[in-house]
Amino acid sequence: MTAGLDRLRGSTPAKRHNARTIAALTGNPGCTRRAVLDAAGVDKPKLAQHIGFPGAFGQSRFALARGNGFEAMLKADDCALLRSVLAETLQLDASGAYDDLGEDADDTLAARHGRTRGLLADAAGAALIDHPLLTLEVAGQRVFLEPDLIAFQAGGRLHVVEIKSFAIVDGQADSAKVSAAAVQAAVYVLALRRLLEELGHDPLLVSHDVVLVCTENFSLQPAAVVLDVRKQLSTLRRQLTRLASVSALAAALPATVSFDLALPPADLIAALAHVQARYAPECLSTCELAVYCRHEAAGSTAALGRPVREALGGVDTVAEALALAAGTATPTAEQAEAAALLQAAARLRAELL
Repeated sequence: MTAGLDRLRGSTPAKRHNARTIAALTGNPGCTRRAVLDAAGVDKPKLAQHIGFPGAFGQSRFALARGNGFEAMLKADDCALLRSVLAETLQLDASGAYDDLGEDADDTLAARHGRTRGLLADAAGAALIDHPLLTLEVAGQRVFLEPDLIAFQAGGRLHVVEIKSFAIVDGQADSAKVSAAAVQAAVYVLALRRLLEELGHDPLLVSHDVVLVCTENFSLQPAAVVLDVRKQLSTLRRQLTRLASVSALAAALPATVSFDLALPPADLIAALAHVQARYAPECLSTCELAVYCRHEAAGSTAALGRPVREALGGVDTVAEALALAAGTATPTAEQAEAAALLQAAARLRAELL
């Protein structure tokens, strides 16, 4: 991490990423504010709390307990139930050896990562690897990542297995939850491919097909599906590359800009104003600073969502859009198309009413 990014964070320790935060980076890749704050390791939840706009993030205790219970059930008796799901539903050969790399509670992260490297150095190793530890470079930080499981297919390819406690009901699951799980699994696929490359193996030995194991209907019985995460991998690579080069954005900021949490809220809000945000309503489910950005974007067309913002290119505020629709404002050359759409919509609304 560069000295400029360290300066932005101030005296506050860097917030380390995990698979969830890395996956969330793909949610709004055009947001400069998020890129700068994440690259600098700023603790966004604490920042949002300090400036008076806390977000509601995290799972309920009930959901966490259900998820932990479901995973424990799948992994009991050397993953007996999970093996049957992989073998019967997905035709994966899960009959071989089982290695649990997280059995020693006193183990250090570096030591467990070393054991993971050692096990994966032999492509003909265990059929199931529990509690593996991978790493990924994110804006200069070495991030430790723990997939739920790595499974070996009969053909010798590696598959990431992600265990989630949300339900697949009548063959259908919540699309937002499945999408989030796919992006998170893509983080593990990318980290695993980079590890194999370091070990001298073909990174494409790691399949882009990940296995998502969920509960079925309203029981704790498992159901498994295969997700193709090639699209998520492409987006993830682009965003990580952007974060790696974000030091140029930080260097362009005034020297007085700081996100040190020891500063008064007013100073932090003033600092945020120097870094452009790209707020959209879906940010509320992916970014801890979204409540503040929504407040900041009040009255703008961006606050109405990406489709509205893109359809009304060049029209920045709701007040301006209403004036163009009513014909009381003269559009500029770049606003002409948007103004025509707005006036047509206003005529249709008037006719309907």
